[in-house]
Amino acid sequence: MSKKKSEKQEPRAAKEPRPKKEKAPKQDLVVFAFRLPVTDRDLIHRAAGPGKATKFVHSAALAASNGDDSAFKELTAQARSNIK
Repeated sequence: MSKKKSEKQEPRAAKEPRPKKEKAPKQDLVVFAFRLPVTDRDLIHRAAGPGKATKFVHSAALAASNGDDSAFKELTAQARSNIK
């Protein structure tokens, strides 16, 4: 037997509106791309670990451009542990 919507249906409690989250301002981002042989790409993926190649290359480029030897050494250590 079908029930009518008005029968035995309790009214829903009114939900309190959620406070709106403040959005962080977006950074002005650009694309920086370069071409490389497939063998180099594979080496980078292997050194960075699964799913981390972009972040690895980004970090390496920034470390080199800023002369940050310690960051570059950390990336090299990470690459060595991933390649083994």
